[in-house]
This record gives sequence, structure tokens and C-alpha cells, in this order.
Amino acid sequence: MQVCGVQLSSATSRWRESWPPFGGSYECAGHSCCISGSQRPLCRVQCCQVPRSTGNVAHLQKEDKYSCVDRSTSYLHVQTLRNFPIEKLYGEVVLVRLDSVLLLDPLGLSSCSLKRTLSTIKYLYKAGGKVLLVTSWDPVLQSVNPVLKSTESFADYMSSLLQVKVIPVNGVPCLTSCKKEERVQNDIILFENLLNFRGENANCNDFSQKLASGAAIFVNDSFSLSHKIRASTVGITRFCYASLAGFHFEEELMQLLKINDTTRRPYIAIIGGSNFLRKAPALHLLASQCDGLFLVGKLSFQIMNGLGIPVSSCLIEKNATKEVLQLIEIAHNRNIPIYYPTDLWCLNSNNNEQLEIFDSAELLSGLISLGWTPVDIGPSTLERISSLLSSYKKILWIGPTSFDLTEEFSVGATQLGQILNKASHNSCDIILVGGAACKAVKGMSDSSSQYTASENESIVWEFLKGRILPGIAALDKSYPYQIPWDDVFSDTTQPLFVDIGSDVCVAWMVKQQQFAA
Repeated sequence: MQVCGVQLSSATSRWRESWPPFGGSYECAGHSCCISGSQRPLCRVQCCQVPRSTGNVAHLQKEDKYSCVDRSTSYLHVQTLRNFPIEKLYGEVVLVRLDSVLLLDPLGLSSCSLKRTLSTIKYLYKAGGKVLLVTSWDPVLQSVNPVLKSTESFADYMSSLLQVKVIPVNGVPCLTSCKKEERVQNDIILFENLLNFRGENANCNDFSQKLASGAAIFVNDSFSLSHKIRASTVGITRFCYASLAGFHFEEELMQLLKINDTTRRPYIAIIGGSNFLRKAPALHLLASQCDGLFLVGKLSFQIMNGLGIPVSSCLIEKNATKEVLQLIEIAHNRNIPIYYPTDLWCLNSNNNEQLEIFDSAELLSGLISLGWTPVDIGPSTLERISSLLSSYKKILWIGPTSFDLTEEFSVGATQLGQILNKASHNSCDIILVGGAACKAVKGMSDSSSQYTASENESIVWEFLKGRILPGIAALDKSYPYQIPWDDVFSDTTQPLFVDIGSDVCVAWMVKQQQFAA
């Protein structure tokens, strides 16, 4: 019998193309540098049994045309509660992992997230599932919020949000901790704070098994923990029949995927914050995808220094020089511009109330030694950003514009938010990532419908670095491909061979005559 088994490589594998070879022109004018063109990672299909002509280019191109997703992010395509058969929820015990921060912050941009989280619980409850809730909150949050004073007070709060009775249960979070009458009643059960158990952060196998005991289905709706390994988000999936993404988790995941979507061009990223070395892989990725970069915050000093502009040693990361030059090199090869601030608001260290605006070059050439410290981008820089954004169709803003963590002297973020609000009315896609970016648009009445916003900045940075997010990888996978059945297996009377991989189940059919047994 002639058959061919085909499978995708493991979800944890990476297909990375090397950066384009050096070449092209380099131009530096004023306060911006033109630097450019990228090679996208390829997704390939691996055949278990293939003819000796596998290396043929035409053969590889035929394989590639069946793939509609980058292999390096294929683990992001997970099974969702929305697509799970609702009839399979009836009578099942469903354990839901929640994000307590969303539940306790019903105002601002988080309100939509709160509604999606509550919808997850209500959907499961109305479908006839026995719903068990688990979440965690740190002592600092507990000390300032009376709702978290005890499991009982939190359960009362959840009852008011859901309009359904929520029963508090203390002790090890598992169904066996409940009283017999609590198990059979159609009430929702809320377990004790997970951080009270050391097995949670340790991803203890025994604790994970206890969490899952009695539960057939696990629903993760705590996207903020996706970059961490916890028993309630990763370990538990080993012991449940199905592991799904809740409505809030699904929406956050879709927003994450939008960052890598380059169908809307030109695409520019406004990147703030510090720690260039730690963020270097993510910055390199953005340079390979975007059509322009505008660095603000402390990251801008690294670029200035890399371009040969004198910068005080107290403002740069000396161990990040190699990564800075690599970023400039990538942008140079792709002929894309890198911008940095032309002026800065500065604070006098001898007078904490004295703020003045200085030209970037003037400040860096000597004013630092006179006691002036940069705190935020200046009006000239904001005007430059405003004029640039009119030519872009997609904008990513991630990280604060200020040079200091204190918000007292941060003035650039609000004004940048106003600039982006104006751009959004010109059919421009705006993606906001991080607390600074999201807070800058909270006061705008029409912002909720104009932006894609996520406060999970740490997760986005980890994703852009190319790292597997364990909280996502642990969930069941969905099949994100469209199979051209007529092309790959036109004769349905011939035998079918299905190869099930370790992480992804792929059914692939090929004509019988093409391959030897």
C-alpha cells in the first residue's frame, strides 16, 4: 500500500530565517536614521515518508502553500470555549482559572475584560456545567481591598457580579474539599486563594492533580499569567479531559496575534521604556516586521549612542552595545527609519520643581553634568510623531514615553494619546500595550471602539522575543489550517493514513500513486 504520513513539527520548535545579508544604503539626516526589508519565517510540512526529491524547490513550495500560519507561533492556535460543543458541558465539572485583578477593576479599559470574564462563567453555568472557580491575589492587593479580606467576602462579591449564588470553600482547592450537598447543588463554588498553597507557584504535580480532581474540563481565563508556569494554568491541563481558553483569554490572544499581522502597511512601532539588552530580541523582531521605529524613553539613548551621538555614560547600557548595533543593522538592511526624540523635558536635580525643555543633542553634550535629568519627551518630538503618523496605516505603542518610573513629571504620554486618537479617526489601526499607553487613552470617550488595548506588557514582550508562553502552550490545540482536499487527495476510495504528533493532530491525505509504501 502506498501511503504518506505528514505531521507538523512540535509546537515548541522554531523556524527562523537568518537576517538579510548586509547591503544597501545607509542614510542619517537630522535626528532620524533611515535604515530597511525582511525575510519572514517559513512554515514547512514534514513528511514521514517522502521521495528522494524532497530537496526540490518546487516540492517545498507545494508544501508551503498549504500552511496559513507561521510555525513559530502555531502553538497560539488553541481550542476555545466558544468553539467547544456546548452539549458536552452539560453535567460536567468545569474548573475555571480567573484573573482577580480584572474582577476587582470594573472601570476603564478593563471593563470589557471584566464583562468577557463574567460571560465565561455565565456561559458555563447556563450550559449546565458544575462551575468551580480558582484565582489568586497577593497580600498587597488584599490589604487595600476589603473584598479580598476572606474567601467568604470574595464569594459575596462574585455573587453580586454574577447574580448567581457563589459558595466559598476553604482548604485545598479541589472538589473533595466541598461538602456533599455543595457538590450536588447547582451553585458556583469559589475556592481559597491559590497563593496560600506552595504547590501553585511551584507547579507541583501533586497539587495540580488535586486541583483537577473531579473536574473533566479546564477553562483558563487568566491571560495575564500566560508567561508563567503555575499549577492552576499549566500543570492542571495534564489531568483534565479538555483544556480550553475562556472568552477573555481568547480575546487577549487575538490581540496578541494582531501585533504580528503586517497586512496593514505601512506599520510603525513607538517603543518606550528601558532595559535594551533584555528586550533586544523583541526589538529585532519589530525591526524585521515594521516599516519604521520610534524609540522613546531610555531606549532612545541606546540608539543615539549606537549612531555615534555622544551620550553620557550614566544614560546608556554598556553591555547592550552589540544588540544596539544589530538593531541598526537590521533596519539598515531593510531601509526603514529609526527615530528618536529631538527634545526632552528635563528636571533640575537642585530644584525639583524646575522643568525646562532642551534639545536632545544639547542636553547630552553637557547639561547632564550640570544637574539636568531627562524626564519625558518634549513638544518638538511630539510634533514630529504627529507629522509622521499621518502616513502610517498601523501603529503599535508599547512602553512609557517617560525616562523615569514616576508619573509626576510625565506629560508626553497624554499628548501622545491625543495624537493617536486623531490618527484612529483616519482609519488607522492602533494597538496599545502596557499601563502607560492604556492609561493615556482612558479619558477619551470614544477610545474603546478605536483601539486594540492590552495592559499585559510583560506577556507581549515575551511573545515578541519569540518565547513560548507556557500558559498558552498548555491548552488544547485547534487546527488552524484550510486543507485543499481536492488537491491533496482527490480519490476518496484510496487508503487514508493519519499521523498524530505529540502536540498537534494533523490529518493529511495524498494520492496513493505518489509515494512508495
